[in-house]
Amino acid sequence: MDKRKVLSLRHVLMLSVALNVGLFLRLGYVGEGWRAEQSLHGFCLEEKQQNRGAPMEDFSQKVAHVSKGKLVEAASSSVAHSDVEDGGQRDINLDHGDPTMYERFWKQMGDKTTVVISGSQYISYFSDVTNICWFLEPEFAKTVIRLHKLVGNAITEGHYIVVGTGSTQLYQAALYALCPPDASEPMSVVSAAPFYSSYPLMTDFLKSGLFKWAGDAHKFSQDRPYIELVTSPNNPDGSTRKPVVNQKDGILVHDLAYYWPQYTPINSPADHELMLFTVSKSSGHAGARIGWALVKDQEVARKMTEFIEINTIGVSKDSQLRAAKILQAVADSCDRVGTGSEDVQPFFDHSYILMEKRWKQLRAAVEKSGLFSLPNLSTARCNFSGRNFETQPGEIEDCEIFLRSHHILTRGGEHFGVSQKYVRISMLPRDEMFDLFIERLSEIQS
Repeated sequence: MDKRKVLSLRHVLMLSVALNVGLFLRLGYVGEGWRAEQSLHGFCLEEKQQNRGAPMEDFSQKVAHVSKGKLVEAASSSVAHSDVEDGGQRDINLDHGDPTMYERFWKQMGDKTTVVISGSQYISYFSDVTNICWFLEPEFAKTVIRLHKLVGNAITEGHYIVVGTGSTQLYQAALYALCPPDASEPMSVVSAAPFYSSYPLMTDFLKSGLFKWAGDAHKFSQDRPYIELVTSPNNPDGSTRKPVVNQKDGILVHDLAYYWPQYTPINSPADHELMLFTVSKSSGHAGARIGWALVKDQEVARKMTEFIEINTIGVSKDSQLRAAKILQAVADSCDRVGTGSEDVQPFFDHSYILMEKRWKQLRAAVEKSGLFSLPNLSTARCNFSGRNFETQPGEIEDCEIFLRSHHILTRGGEHFGVSQKYVRISMLPRDEMFDLFIERLSEIQS
């Protein structure tokens, strides 16, 4: 049976922000057909079964961040430019949020972000022994402070900076630091659904006696200490989040990975007890594997540093110096300092315009298809750019089985605290792959 004929009534797509953000489609099965239901939820990044027609793997066997299948193909910059060339049979792998769409900007920057390190440099484990985070490179810390001040998205004064191998390590370090070592039972960790799909995996992976994943914050009612993860803008639906549980023994961790002006309007600088950021979302350099935490409490910062010290004996100085150079270039482009060319747009302008363009392409493809509808999101003024704009999607959500029949690979929704009727599609690949996706989507007819 033609899979397109199985779809009846309207299919509703919703947007979300973030590098793992998107557009959602919920399909409810009724008898011989499908009916569409508008969803208020979206979801995030998680491993998905790739083989067409194969059963879903057990949740515990999923890979948290990057898909196993088709990685080599996805990493290649050579992608068929049309379905005429590939016959519509090439699998478009959009199941992970690899931010290769940023490549074009960084190619324009040329050697301005090149770092040369001689063999005699940075041999020691130590960076600054007077700092609580003794492996934090001063140049990286200086650049982080400058960029936050320039963008206005976070207060750095009164905070300790802890560097980590991506926000994943910092997340685990935060849990270690916040949980009492002598508690009678593991502390519950919760987040409001739809939550970032890696949270359950990262929380329970080590089977720690200090903490355990306890699921949707909306459903948590136990009268005992807990940690609530507040992801804002939320991954994946882009909503502005506040704490949900609000009990006296709660501890908050704010994941602000997407609080940058290419994704969402910057309304005010965040000033929370513990805030997580990452280079992969701010500049697109996921391969650098660098993130940072802004921590108010000195003892929490010390224990996070202790975790990273035991886990990896610090963080690569090479990566920190490269990240510092990249973030300096971001800041310089916004300040118009040392760009050397008026043709180079400020990084956040370039990123915003690119995402806005993709969103317009998506609207046109959806309208042409006739299968989907898109909501109009409310706008807000960004203090950094001065623009009034909607939260912009970094990823799209749609029905896995339906899109798989059109050779578009996606991820299922059971990992995000929602039904398997949901899946995710990344909107962050290179232009060639995104254009092919838009072309194929626009040709799907009801």
